[in-house]
Amino acid sequence: MITPEIVSCPDHVFTCLGDEAPDFLKVFRAPSGTVTKRGPSLALFCSAKAPAGILLAIHDLAQQWRQGSHVIISGFHSPVEQEAFEILLRGPGQVIYCPARGLPKRFPPAWREALEAGRLTILSPFPDSVRRATKETAIYRNRIVAALADTVLVAYAHPGSSTEQLAQEVLAWGKPIYTINQTTGQRLIDFGVLVWESNYE
Repeated sequence: MITPEIVSCPDHVFTCLGDEAPDFLKVFRAPSGTVTKRGPSLALFCSAKAPAGILLAIHDLAQQWRQGSHVIISGFHSPVEQEAFEILLRGPGQVIYCPARGLPKRFPPAWREALEAGRLTILSPFPDSVRRATKETAIYRNRIVAALADTVLVAYAHPGSSTEQLAQEVLAWGKPIYTINQTTGQRLIDFGVLVWESNYE
């Protein structure tokens, strides 16, 4: 049986967010005794309004990631992020899903299978009383995800979007951050974001 746990927020999240870091995180993860192997973590973000080519690129990358040794962490909310999530759930790689609300009460069969296999972790900085995602909770969730990860990939950031603002914040933290290519990511590149070159295979 999978039951929620309350865990302390990692120190590196406080380093990034300071007083805005959560005091705790609530987690659904593999039952006790399930062996899981975790590697470096990569946070995935993409604006909802993304060019079609970005979806295709992330589809191909997700096929690579799900066979790799890296943990992919995201809110998996935008269409591009959801595409990656569906592929990653098929395993065998590690995935961390962070909803922009409290932990869910029910899981689709594919989620439960991945949870019980130790491949999926569900993590939330919000109490159970936060039952609906809002723009504000999504923005805060994304900052938590970026702070938790070792590396950040912004597949596409719509100009002036909260995703673009997040990329600028991650740059200020000094954390490695990438975008897909120069055609769609030139604004981010101008800020100082690096171009993705298959850093995670």
